[in-house]
Parts: sequence; C-alpha cells; structure tokens
Amino acid sequence: MNIQIHPAQPQDAASIHHFITELAIYERAEHEVKASVADIEATLFGPDAKAQALLCHVDGQLAGFAVYFFSYSTWLGKNGLYLEDLYVTPQIRGAGAGKALLRHLAQLACEQNCGRFEWSVLDWNQPAIDFYQSIGAAPQSEWVRYRLAGADLRHFAYGEDAATA
Repeated sequence: MNIQIHPAQPQDAASIHHFITELAIYERAEHEVKASVADIEATLFGPDAKAQALLCHVDGQLAGFAVYFFSYSTWLGKNGLYLEDLYVTPQIRGAGAGKALLRHLAQLACEQNCGRFEWSVLDWNQPAIDFYQSIGAAPQSEWVRYRLAGADLRHFAYGEDAATA
C-alpha cells in the first residue's frame, strides 16, 4: 500500500465536507452537521483560519482526513496539538491510513515542540478506543468535557435577552 499524506488546499473543501458528513453518520449525528462547503473553505483556508487539515490517499485513492489545531498548556508552558477529527472511509480501513495520519500528526507535534497530542473519542466507539490504546495513547478518564453551544452559549455570554435574539 502506498499511503500519502499532504496538507489540504482550498480546492479540497468539498472532499473534507464529504468526509465530515461520513464521520457524522458513523457517529450517529448527521443531523448535527451545520457546516457547508463554503464554511469549510472559510474556516480552514481563510485568512483567519485557526485549524488545519490533512488529506490521506491510499494507492492514489482519497482515503481520509484529519483536522487539527494548536492548543496551549499552562502547566507545561507549551503548545499542544489537538486533533479535532480523524476519519478514514470504511472501504479503506485496515490499510494503515488512520495510523499514518496519527503518526504524521505526532511528528508534526514533535517538530513544533508541542508538549502533548490530544483528542477525544466517543465512549461507545470501542474499535477506535482499542486502536488508540494499541499505539500507546492513554485515556484521560479523570477529565469531564463540558460544552456551551448555540442558544446556551449566547445566553451565558450576553444574558437573558440573547436567548431570543
């Protein structure tokens, strides 16, 4: 198998959007995808982009993607690399594309002197959990992730009136 990984380009936005949708279907959350191809173009390739993407090809066939950004650890005094999404299309799984994407990101984290490389996984996704543990990743079970989004975020940020705005 010939696996190639390269930074995504603006013309790849539709492919990335397609993979995002496939990932959401796999995660039983297709209804939560609000991003359009134009949103992907603007947020990954626009002048204010905070995240970056990689594409993976296996034997010349587009196989998957990863989206990541740099975080910061006050305790380490270093940046970290946070993997937002990693996805390999089902037809290609088992060929090493996922591991190659993770290794590429780990190398990038090392090259950028990051203190850590982190990501989240759904607690029911046992194949992913097993895979991550097989490469030496350890769950951080003492942390509970919280989220404010949508109307709740606006309500907290701006007060009572924002929920109706």
